[in-house]
Amino acid sequence: MTGGRAVVTGIGVVAPSGVGADAHWRTVLAGCRRTGPITLFDAAGYPTRLGGEVADFDPARYADNRALVQTDRWTHLGFAATALALADAGLPERAPDPYGWAVTLASASGGNLFGQRELQRLWSSPSRTVGAYQSIAWFYAASVGQLSIRHQAKGPCGVLVAESAGGLDSLAHAVRAVRRGASVVLAGATECPLSPYALACQLRSGLLSEVADPEHAYRPFDATASGYLPAEGGAVFVVEELDHARARGARSYGEVTGWGATHDAAHTTSDSAGDPHQYARAMRLALGRAGVEPDEVDVVVPDALGVPRYDRAEASALRAVFGARTPPVSTHKELTGRAHQGGSALDVATALLAFAHDTLPASAGPDVVAEGCELDFLRAPRRPRTRVALVCARGFDGFNSALVLRGAPPAGEEG
Repeated sequence: MTGGRAVVTGIGVVAPSGVGADAHWRTVLAGCRRTGPITLFDAAGYPTRLGGEVADFDPARYADNRALVQTDRWTHLGFAATALALADAGLPERAPDPYGWAVTLASASGGNLFGQRELQRLWSSPSRTVGAYQSIAWFYAASVGQLSIRHQAKGPCGVLVAESAGGLDSLAHAVRAVRRGASVVLAGATECPLSPYALACQLRSGLLSEVADPEHAYRPFDATASGYLPAEGGAVFVVEELDHARARGARSYGEVTGWGATHDAAHTTSDSAGDPHQYARAMRLALGRAGVEPDEVDVVVPDALGVPRYDRAEASALRAVFGARTPPVSTHKELTGRAHQGGSALDVATALLAFAHDTLPASAGPDVVAEGCELDFLRAPRRPRTRVALVCARGFDGFNSALVLRGAPPAGEEG
């Protein structure tokens, strides 16, 4: 045995950047912006009317009608991302060893669109009732439960709740599950925060961009940064025990080698910016557990909130870890919007695909670096040097997470 080493053998992406890992990679490489007017509901009366939606998404391709009527769009996206990840990994839809398979996803706000519809019916119709599935479709653990049933994954299942940081925490938890005996773990996250209620909640934070032009609305680390745009989607991964993957001849995208999580012990307020000390500590924990020195990191994929004070705090944390000469930094959130825990999972997909394609993609921005955000933004694609990525994420109310990924060699160069 290999001591429970965990490798990623399947990637499923369902995001504004496209459905499928290949579509997402093409969007990232081309730097195509996929944010635009919100269409899932009429957002005309809201100060933020832009977001990132999964275009032309047909949930019926990935689940039967019975499952779809019982669940929210957020779970529909999870059905699709998981089906794509299992197919990519060459695994069946149903676990041949149910107690060897587990599900550990991240969640935050639950089934927003489903809940919105049912609560509107409760208060607007004479019957004053909600549908029978309201309690399970809205519940923040609904996707984990539905996927466990659908794929017969009866091993240790759970949900991580740490807002955007949860997408990374889910992968760390998957590694722990592998080390404790699971052979296959479905990890990652999707999100759909695009409903009247969900948008109103986000607007209350004061962190959303109200710029009407999609080209300029979400600009992390840029001198024109004005907040983030909400988005749906994310990524799901097949995390597999290394010997199990080798025994069936599976291709590996890379290995999760280190992670760190800390907390600021403070709520997010209208003037907070997160604690760069605790954020930096999460990065150091991840690097230390991976046995990676700072100068070995090939690329950093940051949280990139797009709120000036948060961007400055993130740049400060990176400089605290790496010194004045940070590794190349590459972010693509401005292309898709911020999908909360789904967005950090999508960042992991981007990093692993970069190693699979032997290309670190250029950062989508900034055009003009904001004062205090002076980092080494990757301005043109280049080949990886060490095949080590540090992916970072912060969740509202003080969550900080960092994940170290070591990419597998390109096809034909396995040692």
